[in-house]
Amino acid sequence: MVFNTGAALLDGIVLAVISKDEEGTYGYRITQEVREILDVSESTLYPVLRRLQKDGCLDIYDKAYAGRNRRYYKLTKKGSTKLQLYALEWQEYSKKISNIFDEVII
Repeated sequence: MVFNTGAALLDGIVLAVISKDEEGTYGYRITQEVREILDVSESTLYPVLRRLQKDGCLDIYDKAYAGRNRRYYKLTKKGSTKLQLYALEWQEYSKKISNIFDEVII
């Protein structure tokens, strides 16, 4: 993709992926889902998860799976509120950008 992804957009995408499951989801799955739409590395996503947790947007818990622990990430109330804000902002922003591109004759 030729467009850069800013930190706020990446935060919103990560929160949206995590919000799909009320019980939360684990890091590798988050990475795989985000990578389906953006070309980002695990080394980019895990600091995002840590920052969102530090900001109070995510709760973290470990759960046993196949003899080892998986780290799960779940939205907090603050995380849900922030996700709603990102979604509203994205709707407005993407609408403005789409309107500009709609005027381009190809």
